[in-house]
Amino acid sequence: MSWSGIIDPVLNLPLTTSAAAVVFTVAALVGLCVLAFRRRTRWLLVYLPLLGVIAVVTTVVAAVVIERVWKPFPDSLPTTVYIWAGIAVLALALLVGRLFCRDHTRYHLAAACGLIAAWLVVTVAAAGQINAVYDAYPTVRAALGLSNYRTVPFDSLEPTDTVPSTDWIPPPDIPQTGVVTTTPIPGATSGFSARNANIYLPPAYFTDPRPELPVLVLLAGQPGSTDDWLVGGRLTRTMDAFATEHHGLAPIVVLADGTGSQFANPLCVDSHLGNVATYLSVDVPAWVHSNLQVDTDPTAWAIGGLSYGGTCALQMATLRPDVYPTFLDMSGQAEPTLGDRTRTIDEVFGGDESAFDRIDPAYLLAHERFPDSAGAFVIGQDDTEYLPGVEQLAASAQAAGMDVHLTEVPGAHSFEVWSAGLEKELPWLSQRLGLAGP
Repeated sequence: MSWSGIIDPVLNLPLTTSAAAVVFTVAALVGLCVLAFRRRTRWLLVYLPLLGVIAVVTTVVAAVVIERVWKPFPDSLPTTVYIWAGIAVLALALLVGRLFCRDHTRYHLAAACGLIAAWLVVTVAAAGQINAVYDAYPTVRAALGLSNYRTVPFDSLEPTDTVPSTDWIPPPDIPQTGVVTTTPIPGATSGFSARNANIYLPPAYFTDPRPELPVLVLLAGQPGSTDDWLVGGRLTRTMDAFATEHHGLAPIVVLADGTGSQFANPLCVDSHLGNVATYLSVDVPAWVHSNLQVDTDPTAWAIGGLSYGGTCALQMATLRPDVYPTFLDMSGQAEPTLGDRTRTIDEVFGGDESAFDRIDPAYLLAHERFPDSAGAFVIGQDDTEYLPGVEQLAASAQAAGMDVHLTEVPGAHSFEVWSAGLEKELPWLSQRLGLAGP
């Protein structure tokens, strides 16, 4: 058997299934038992309880700082995340205690290595359980940052003749899969400092002549990066499957940066936090028009995203329907937020509530009409925090003249929902964007 025959099954092991959760739980319990077990009275009566208290206090203090002081996320982290983070802290405390609270007993190197291994097992298991909450890294391969899709340098793309997709005929040598390329998209007008974009190009893009394809600008959440849809979102798998069923045709997907950094939250507006709105509505379309061969008709353009990215997509659809008349709002927030309305208005809009209203989709949908716009709202059936807001926004969008629908899929606020949502909405989206094949 070749090395690939051994390694590939390991790399493709799923990390977010029920079976994986059982394995992680058992591994964590075994690791903790190894770290906690010691036949000494002082350890059992003094050190072990003390280390447990230290772990609990450390976790609680960290939770308070994150939720009340630092506030890096607009929404609270699930309790499950803090529980497993606390277990990881406990494992570290036990490791330190075992190595240094020795009562004059020296550890052999093998014993010390065993304790370190037990700590690693608990830490990895805790990380695996936290990962399962969001389904961000579905396999070992994804967790290790190893891609399973084709990539090409952006500067290797050559222009060819183009034809409308209705006139395009697939050649016999069309590639079997699309590719991903990475490139900067400068904030020429906005001045926004964006991270590199990833771009999915379907098989049909690599034919001569190539069809004029529609464009989907797809955004990550917060925290997030332009890699998220490729890893947790399983983008290439979804797009390649669609292209296979449609003679190599699929929308071009531009994974643009909507935040500027992993933990930034610029609210998808033009403000002192960064001119994200202008970047997405002016700079990104202008760059794509100049550097890729696409369908330039605005009716062939859509914007979508998950969580913060879904909120941002609806903001663009209500602020710039001339640029993005079609949108995908997947688990978006009820309104743009830094955590609560008062803080948002004070910190971003200088206390001017009317300025906030001018960028709030809920307000705009209640006061304006959008007869030429269409969109899809996607939400997890178990996403109790976001479901009411999404349902209200969908109703408001319909009342404002938009052609919208709401899709509920199994799951909560995770990539399980967002990857399934994109797969379900892709046929509707392609039809809406005018993608027609032979």
